Amino acid sequence: MVRLGMDAHWRGSMVVARALRDAGMEVIYGGNQMPRNIVRMAIQEDVDIIGLSSLSGNHMMLAPEVVKLLKKEKVHDIKVVFGGTVPPDDVPKLKKAGIVEVFGPGSSLRKIISCIESLKNN
Repeated sequence: MVRLGMDAHWRGSMVVARALRDAGMEVIYGGNQMPRNIVRMAIQEDVDIIGLSSLSGNHMMLAPEVVKLLKKEKVHDIKVVFGGTVPPDDVPKLKKAGIVEVFGPGSSLRKIISCIESLKNN
């Protein structure tokens, strides 16, 4: 789980990271990172899923860049999910760019956990 760019909104990502950990998942919290570092860390740590978080409006530029860099590195088995403030019109664009799920404000922790468990098993 990482916050994209210099996003200073940390509370939501910490709440989700703790909920995933409490659900029995191993969570690596990377803090604030840019796409290249996110991909490098994900490959080194052999993660199944990258969880991105942002409330600063940079999601249309930085989140798809993570997917592009994974493809460039020929990594096709790491899925990317996104949580944060996303205008409804941007959700289909993010999914078209390769983000497998988008969680907006108010998404229940139960829904997020269930989605992550499902993605890990597929």
